Amino acid sequence: MARKLHLYTVNAITFARAPLVFLFFVLALVEAYDRSNITIILATTFLAIASFTDLLDGMLARKWKVESQFGAMADPLMDKMFYIVVFPTLLFLLGRQSIDDPVQRPHALVMLCFTVLYLLRDQWVTFMRSIAVGYNADVRANWMGKLRTALSFPSGCVIYVYIASNTLRNWLPHWTIWCVYSLEIFLIILNFASIVFYTHQYFPYIRRSINAKPRRLNFGQRISRMVAAKRRKKQKEKT
Repeated sequence: MARKLHLYTVNAITFARAPLVFLFFVLALVEAYDRSNITIILATTFLAIASFTDLLDGMLARKWKVESQFGAMADPLMDKMFYIVVFPTLLFLLGRQSIDDPVQRPHALVMLCFTVLYLLRDQWVTFMRSIAVGYNADVRANWMGKLRTALSFPSGCVIYVYIASNTLRNWLPHWTIWCVYSLEIFLIILNFASIVFYTHQYFPYIRRSINAKPRRLNFGQRISRMVAAKRRKKQKEKT
């Protein structure tokens, strides 16, 4: 009974990221058209909590020993939802500000490259994982993917606070914009590194699939294969 409660709690924390991110989305848009410090604080708070859930669910799953295949697939899905909602929102806010503030135009261009690269990377990794699953591969996030996520979430909060607090920008040192630029460029480099690491990890399965005949597996067969692979892995760990 306790294990089920722990499992449901971990999954609930994982999926709580979705409403928190959409609350940020709504508040960020409201703040863009009707400036309010309260709205900025609320939007930042929801975004920070959404970022923290990514750390909390994994930590509790390991502590309570309720790691599951479902959780391993649900967590990257919620990460993608964060990227799909948050980074285009930041790009929109920067684009809107750049109309009246020419200084923000290069920043908007960097954010555009940043956002496109993030979304393309996730599509590429999802494609490779879908191939690897057919060969019973371990499709959990590797250390590079975890590092990318761990740094991207708080970075999203920092970038939003910088964009939203444009009324305070005249009081901030000039080097703060270069700090934000450096953070975004570092994440772009990290994103490229993540693409390389995942491509290297899944390339053997891609190579096998190129010459393989197409196989039609229904949803139940895919789940059965994943469960069987997990059982074989546990047996190897015991031995």
